[in-house]
Amino acid sequence: MSKKQSHATVRWLEADEERAWRALRRMMIAVQTRTARDLAEVGLSDPDYEVLSTLSERPGRTSTLHEQAAKMGWSRSRLSRHATRMEARGLLRREPDPDDGRGCYLVLTDHGLETLEDAAPAHLESVRRHVIDRLSPADLAALEEIAGKLEEPT
Repeated sequence: MSKKQSHATVRWLEADEERAWRALRRMMIAVQTRTARDLAEVGLSDPDYEVLSTLSERPGRTSTLHEQAAKMGWSRSRLSRHATRMEARGLLRREPDPDDGRGCYLVLTDHGLETLEDAAPAHLESVRRHVIDRLSPADLAALEEIAGKLEEPT
């Protein structure tokens, strides 16, 4: 197929669709940048917080590397490298996964839980400041509905 033919079959965005798409991109970048900056002030990255908070909610404060990587949309190798850095800081430890020779369990340490508990108030204040307190209850309901639709696989 030539370039000219492929352009003919492209479903180009209408002006209102393009405005909405660009607004969504700007919003995602702005919120993530601002909350990540606030987390950095308490010594954690956004992925650090995601791993710690997920592990804190799991039975035994444990998740497989595979499950956590899937939740974050990361490859196992990328999460493994990140987990190595978190393990060096004492935030988590790894245990062998007897069902997956290439995988492991990520286990939240007591120090990791304390770090999360120390960071949570600042993170929640950041989320409130950058998102929650700026939206009405109707906005929040609409945001939740939209997010649900966009999370569904296509």
